[in-house]
Amino acid sequence: MLVRVNKIHPALKHAGYSATTLLPGEDSAAFEELHRALIAEFTPVGALEEDIIADMARLTWRKQNLATFRVAELARKRYAEIALEKVPPIYLDPYQAEKRQKEEREGRRAAMEQARQEFGDIHELIDVGEPATIKGLKKELDIKERLDGMIYKCLKQLLAVRGVKSLSPASSSGSTPQISGPRKVG
Repeated sequence: MLVRVNKIHPALKHAGYSATTLLPGEDSAAFEELHRALIAEFTPVGALEEDIIADMARLTWRKQNLATFRVAELARKRYAEIALEKVPPIYLDPYQAEKRQKEEREGRRAAMEQARQEFGDIHELIDVGEPATIKGLKKELDIKERLDGMIYKCLKQLLAVRGVKSLSPASSSGSTPQISGPRKVG
């Protein structure tokens, strides 16, 4: 598979790569097996429970495969070294701009080809960018934590309303309760 250096990786265009899901070079069959095992263990019922199990699968997978981030970091560093060798230095002659752009494209293409040869399939980690970094993982987990917090708040509100409804005989009959004033004792 050829990947153009100056284009966004196809999976990124479609949000295919996520720091908490599969990254290039990781085994999708092993991830699916983990997800199925968690489904079998917890037997989720309904969309929310299924989402929780899916999150558990992604987070467990990421915990088990943290080394992918180290491999990605090493691949990016090696690619940077290769690019320094292959991409010509910048010169500021405005009349040479077109020639410079062509040389730069050719240098980057040669650098990526060498990276493909050295890394095999994991060369795609170079293109993925931030999702294949610890910083990207932290950012994604922070966002997920905020979303989970908002979902939890909505769930608490829903359960509170259901609890109140279950205690109130007026809510089940559909009538509005009458409020009486204070009684005279005497």
